[in-house]
Amino acid sequence: MPVLLEADKMGPVDVAVIAFEGSDFTGDVAPALADLQASGTVKVIDMAFVRKGADGSTSIAELADEPVAGAFRQLAGTQVELLSEADLADLAGALAPDSAAMVVVWENRWAARFASAIRESHGRVAMIERIPQENVERAINALEDESSAGAVEELATPERSAWYVRMVLCVSCLPFSRR
Repeated sequence: MPVLLEADKMGPVDVAVIAFEGSDFTGDVAPALADLQASGTVKVIDMAFVRKGADGSTSIAELADEPVAGAFRQLAGTQVELLSEADLADLAGALAPDSAAMVVVWENRWAARFASAIRESHGRVAMIERIPQENVERAINALEDESSAGAVEELATPERSAWYVRMVLCVSCLPFSRR
């Protein structure tokens, strides 16, 4: 039976491309993703795997295909075909030789109630940006660095809290920042 999606009851949907060194899929991430789905944190909507061999050849594997079928069997019944073959082929072609990527589309179930409340109040998300872990680490290191302490004091005013100053320093670490 096909999976039905009710857009008005869904949480935000993300597409993640997770790149791996080497072109073999070990399935090591499967238990963690299955746990996220079992706990109701996310609902996997679609998932595929792309790879590029050392010789430049590319391939696409769906959840039902070996060698990923066994490792990801807990997620196989949840699929809605959203990822197109053309998009997956383009992604595979863009990979570095001897690498692979897992492409997963998931609903953030943890946010479904809040997202529904936003829609019901005629609101919309105007912007959302996920800050990459490397940038978070750089921002935290910058805050711990003594030279940053001077910058925090310099930016702090009665109108600008220390929290505001830390956020400015964090945003300055973003790749699109103009600072």
